[in-house]
Amino acid sequence: MIGYPEAYLDIETTGLYPHESGITVVGIYFCNGDDGRLVQLYDSSLSCDNLLEAMKGTEHMYTYNGSRFDIPFIRTCLGPDLERMHRHTDLMYKCWDHNLRGGFKRVLQHLGISRETEGLNGMDAICLWEKYKKHADLDALDLLLRYNRDDIVNLRQLRDALAEIGPPGEP
Repeated sequence: MIGYPEAYLDIETTGLYPHESGITVVGIYFCNGDDGRLVQLYDSSLSCDNLLEAMKGTEHMYTYNGSRFDIPFIRTCLGPDLERMHRHTDLMYKCWDHNLRGGFKRVLQHLGISRETEGLNGMDAICLWEKYKKHADLDALDLLLRYNRDDIVNLRQLRDALAEIGPPGEP
């Protein structure tokens, strides 16, 4: 079995505050060179044990604003402190080093990185989850999972784009 030393992680939630909201999806895009594997935990698969099992073998985890949002949310709602278990790079701060500011989607747009789910945002993700849960709307769930997939795959593209730009301050 191939190990996946890199993990690109993003979560979807029912709100902004972990003590008042819940996690709906934990998406992880695992990479080993050009080989990738996508894992999305939701509904009955969303558990501390499943998250820890999925993250086995991961050396380096990447997020966007994960230090302030995803990692604390996971710690509060599921228990594990992924930052203590894996080396973590929050790409938002790397973007700031290159004067790329704004939300994740804005930075992607600035860098010319496209998304299948262009135009959707975090509020849409909340609404899609509600439609799925209240009405068993599988199309809403599918769109939510595609939105999350775009986020985690685009984290890898963002990391690659930042590497191409080079260290901050260089022309």
